[in-house]
Amino acid sequence: MKASEVIACYQIFCPPSLSMEGDVSGLQIGTLDKDIQRVMVALDIREATVLEAIEKKIDLIIVKHAPIFKPLKHLVADDLQTQIYLKLIKHDIAVYVSHTDIDVVDGGLNDWFCEMLGIQVTDVLHETADGQGIGRVGVIEPVTLEELALKVRSVFSLDSVRLVTYAHDKQRYIERVAICGGSGGSFYKEALAKEADVYITGDIYYHTAQEMLTEGLLAIDPGHHIEVLFVQKVTALLESWKADLDWSVDVYPSTVSTNPFRHL
Repeated sequence: MKASEVIACYQIFCPPSLSMEGDVSGLQIGTLDKDIQRVMVALDIREATVLEAIEKKIDLIIVKHAPIFKPLKHLVADDLQTQIYLKLIKHDIAVYVSHTDIDVVDGGLNDWFCEMLGIQVTDVLHETADGQGIGRVGVIEPVTLEELALKVRSVFSLDSVRLVTYAHDKQRYIERVAICGGSGGSFYKEALAKEADVYITGDIYYHTAQEMLTEGLLAIDPGHHIEVLFVQKVTALLESWKADLDWSVDVYPSTVSTNPFRHL
């Protein structure tokens, strides 16, 4: 079957038009006008991902984070970063990016996070179109900040989470939660406006954390890499479409870790 058939089905579920302004989404490397036998789903494309794809003879990668996010100044073989792109081209591996569209879409990544944490969604966090947006706001059974943080750590199999709190706030009870996968610190004022007790998002800057606390918002930072849930969930979607539509492709979740952080 054609790569374009797989992506057409994916786009019915997750239209690229949902992507935030200025985002990088859609086909980024290669062509969809080719016959394929093997599809892989990945969070990132790094050197280990490319090696995995070559070894598995992958024809198409559906990835959340675009391998090319800033304009390239050159494509030379002795540059370690551009070797990633050159190897993909050399082995005719197409790359389709689904970035903020999968964050915004109903039943997408942020909703999957809410399901895992037992958050009953009541609103979007940051509206990008009428009735649609990135991040979610909802309610949970009342728990302390510490208890919620430990649940986040457990659910996402993390070795640690960062808390944005003063020590005396760890036992504050939480009922209303805002959540945004990836790096969502810039949306904290929306979390405040929607009366969240706590904001769960990754990559919170030092001074942003101080501003949050001054304005009365607690936060849990589980890191950016919890978005790896994309791999499991999109693989399951592709497998279900394969069964329903009798696709003649094999689907593989990427099994290499691209998380650059470890904690001692």
